[in-house]
Amino acid sequence: MVYVSSFTIWKSIRENHSLIRVTPGKEKVSEKTKGPRDCGAFLKTFMKHFHATIKTILLLIFIMGSFCFTDHLQKKKSAAVTRFVSEKITLKKGLSFYLNVPEGYHIHVAYEGLKRLRFLTRSPDGRLFATDMYDLTDNNSSKIYIFDDWDAKTRSFRKIHTYLEDLHNVTQVAFYNKDGKDYIYIPETEKITRYEYHAGDNAPSGKPTLIASFPSYGLSYKYGGWHLTRSLAFHRNKLYVSIGSSCNTCVEKENIRASIWEMDPEGENQQIFAGGLRNSVGIKWIGNELWATCMERDELGNEMPEDMFNHIRKNKFYGWPYYYQYQNKVYANKQLQDSARQQGHNIPSAPSLAYCGFKAHSAPLGFDYFKGFDDPLLKNSFLIALHGSTDVSLQKGNAVVKITGRGKYTTIVDGFLTGPKPGNRMGRPCDVMMNDGHSFFITDDMNGVLYYVEKQP
Repeated sequence: MVYVSSFTIWKSIRENHSLIRVTPGKEKVSEKTKGPRDCGAFLKTFMKHFHATIKTILLLIFIMGSFCFTDHLQKKKSAAVTRFVSEKITLKKGLSFYLNVPEGYHIHVAYEGLKRLRFLTRSPDGRLFATDMYDLTDNNSSKIYIFDDWDAKTRSFRKIHTYLEDLHNVTQVAFYNKDGKDYIYIPETEKITRYEYHAGDNAPSGKPTLIASFPSYGLSYKYGGWHLTRSLAFHRNKLYVSIGSSCNTCVEKENIRASIWEMDPEGENQQIFAGGLRNSVGIKWIGNELWATCMERDELGNEMPEDMFNHIRKNKFYGWPYYYQYQNKVYANKQLQDSARQQGHNIPSAPSLAYCGFKAHSAPLGFDYFKGFDDPLLKNSFLIALHGSTDVSLQKGNAVVKITGRGKYTTIVDGFLTGPKPGNRMGRPCDVMMNDGHSFFITDDMNGVLYYVEKQP
């Protein structure tokens, strides 16, 4: 701007007060170049335009400063929105602690007194279903609950119905409609069954239909394997099932392990959709894209490998057991690769980086996409429940986080872990589900609590 203004001054002076030019071969002034010859007039004109330019520059500086100040205020206001407030939680079992939520939000105990509360699902008639796996053992004591009779004043449910019980490690249910009929799909360790579902049902009607069968054996938790849960998602008349590995790190003998399978709703036309996923407990279609959390291997130390959140594409390989991710790099498990080659296995190419990597042993489980949420803080964002390591001393996870960009995330709700000792753990977030434009639910499978988080108007 200064350069242009200076050029304008010179142009104006030249047009109105031309310099003396002598015509070659003559001793007189050209008529074309007549103008004042005194230096005073020249300086007077120059200073007039110079002062005008200075005023323009000062005005521009003022305007730019105003924009910068406004931007500063907007950033300051945005930062204020993400400040945390601590809210006291008191459970009937005698436990009292504080959970931290963003300023302007409140957290309530919506229901308590359950065992190992896991994943949430909305039924076709809008009721809130949940699973309870009872405890950490391989057991047949899982239940499916329906929360009922919402109290708007206390932000809690007054009733709960037991839809089914005596199930084998049920972590989730899913609903599907075909030919005007609704069905509820129930995945146990070794099978998927379905029942017809009618609006208002508090128990199944009719007998179950077997949809698919799976292996139910493997190494125990002590050795990092035998993943017991089967997660479900429907999309375009196809059923997608996540099946974990049988071990911490090994070459599986069955290709059904460590993968997501696609099949018809009746269980036919089964095929691998994606592989190399050690244990994707949370899977969900968002629009036409399949997303999944994934818990990676142990025994590589406290800092690696990272757990992951992936955009799942058909026929893609996501790394396990031949590769792992750490600090935006993919590393090869060379020892296992060499062993696999000796056994005649082909080693897939290294996968791309995950959409987001979490700190090792964070244990990402359930998630939801907050499409159209009323608050810009969470609007159109992924929120993910980090279950946390079984080793409390690592102090990893135990929070609900928001994905802020590729490879980036920030805390939204924490306080579940207050120190490095087992007694410092106040809960383990398992699932998160958007309820409406201003609230969401969180499950805690350590204390069997359903939390309700709302944004105040």
